[in-house]
Amino acid sequence: MDEAIRVESLKKYYGKFAAVDDISFSVQSGEIFGILGPNGAGKTTTLEILEGLHDPTSGNVSVLNLDILKHPKEIKTRIGVQLQSSAYYDYLNLLEILALLASFYPQDARENPADILRRVNLEDKSRHRVNTLSGGEKQRFTIAASLINKPELLILDEPTTGLDPRSRRNIWQLIEEINKCGITVVLTTHYMDEAEALCQRLAIMDNGQLIAVDTPSNLRASLEYQYAVKLTVQTPLKEEQILGLNSLNAKIETKSENTYVIKLKDGTDSLEILLKSLVTDNVKFQNLGITPVTLEDVFLELTGNELQKSL
Repeated sequence: MDEAIRVESLKKYYGKFAAVDDISFSVQSGEIFGILGPNGAGKTTTLEILEGLHDPTSGNVSVLNLDILKHPKEIKTRIGVQLQSSAYYDYLNLLEILALLASFYPQDARENPADILRRVNLEDKSRHRVNTLSGGEKQRFTIAASLINKPELLILDEPTTGLDPRSRRNIWQLIEEINKCGITVVLTTHYMDEAEALCQRLAIMDNGQLIAVDTPSNLRASLEYQYAVKLTVQTPLKEEQILGLNSLNAKIETKSENTYVIKLKDGTDSLEILLKSLVTDNVKFQNLGITPVTLEDVFLELTGNELQKSL
């Protein structure tokens, strides 16, 4: 499969600060590739280098098989970019803004503005101004604007930040529809559910460094423990009960005086043994929850930090 992006030993320094610290990865043509990490991880800086907004301090970067330093103008005509924040002319309506943006490109290299608005389900807002739109509508419009030049690659920087759950899912659906049309999508996010729902592969970044690159399922499977049982009991477990649970191919963590998290290496067999052990030991529990490992667990295991607490 062709590569839409190749990054080799990329570094970006601001003075002595390493915003991006020697990272390498590739993005395959036609996939949805996510860069996951907290604010300050280096996600946006990486995208800005791909977009040609900043030059790298060192390293090699190619986009659509073109070197970003040798062919910046050609790359910009073939990619679409949706930034974290965008500003448009207040006195123009949506249709007029897209027509203005389209005029920057040759006739055969631009979409019809009305068709683009229909594609993002904003055709009924074509005569409205951007400042009259809801948050979700504004995000859909910024994506519409990024599609006006028929891009082969679409770059989205945290496309659903600040949106309500329904608007977020609408954006997810739009991104999937765009990708099905053959457009490669690269996005940054700090939302676990977004990464799970959209991305075929993920790069995990923290403190400017690339921690891992793989599919969400492979990242989860890389952990030693695959299930977590959260147990809240009426009275604290006795030392011999804790030792007994630790012997069940499990790892027990004390979260509070009466709450424990028991991590299991496998699924139903270990869970059955665990429940039998609790019954045999006459453990009186108030609540019992079972969850498979998540990308949050992966991030915590790889970086030692909880993603949401790093924001």
